[in-house]
Amino acid sequence: MKRNLTAYGFLCGALICFAFFSWYPIVREVLLSFQKTNFVGEARWVGFDNFRTVLADPGFVDAWVNTAEFTLLALVVGYVVPFAIAIVLNELKHARAYLRFVVYLPVMLPPAVAVLLFKWFYDPGPGLFNQILHAAHLPGLGWLDSTSTALISLVIVSTWMNLGSGTLIYLAALQTIPGELYEAAELDGAGLFRRIRHITIPQTRLILLVMLLLQIIATMQVFIEPYLLTGGGPEGSTVTVAYLMYQYAFNFTNFGGGGALGLMLMLVLMVFSAVYLRVSREEAR
Repeated sequence: MKRNLTAYGFLCGALICFAFFSWYPIVREVLLSFQKTNFVGEARWVGFDNFRTVLADPGFVDAWVNTAEFTLLALVVGYVVPFAIAIVLNELKHARAYLRFVVYLPVMLPPAVAVLLFKWFYDPGPGLFNQILHAAHLPGLGWLDSTSTALISLVIVSTWMNLGSGTLIYLAALQTIPGELYEAAELDGAGLFRRIRHITIPQTRLILLVMLLLQIIATMQVFIEPYLLTGGGPEGSTVTVAYLMYQYAFNFTNFGGGGALGLMLMLVLMVFSAVYLRVSREEAR
């Protein structure tokens, strides 16, 4: 104990930080979901009334549907694109380090800055994307003003913001594949797509599954994009569960309803987290 006293001191500091900034908010949220309070007077226990209120909200189902659609679209775009870019970077012989930096650059930007940058890109007037369409003699789009394009617009922003992290993780996994496998495949006349199908994907299947679960967990908590870009509109088409939680707590001053929504979302994510932990253990063996 004396020999490791300094180590225990550093450990206590980390535990105190986790206790105040991670564990206490979780416990407080669970308690809030069974209470009615505005943080001015004394909290009152109301049992499952907050859950009944949330379940009776017409926007409850829509929020879950929007969250599920965002997650599926993010998997189609944000899951495939980083893996494809990692494969391209792994095949390159020159400027690989520079291109890694370029791909990772969006991750260095604060999320609010990146979202507001895309808000200008999506502007129906002088926005970059519509200017490109006009230059190609195509009609402009109401990217954030149409129910048909608002959600995919958020997915594009989210994918661009998180592209670098996923790409570097995939690239690290690709570099662990023995080069002899690719050399043998080339001698057998296998092209690029056959090598990807029969070597790359099987050799990286565990990291692909782990990243799939992590992306599901992350995208189901999307908040910054709808909050800063669309405010949940148009016509509630971008109201996610996390954004509805914010509305209950800070717009409706119903902290109990927000806590109930948060607890529901946490229970759903715990299922994916349990699968993730099991897959991670299998990968470590």
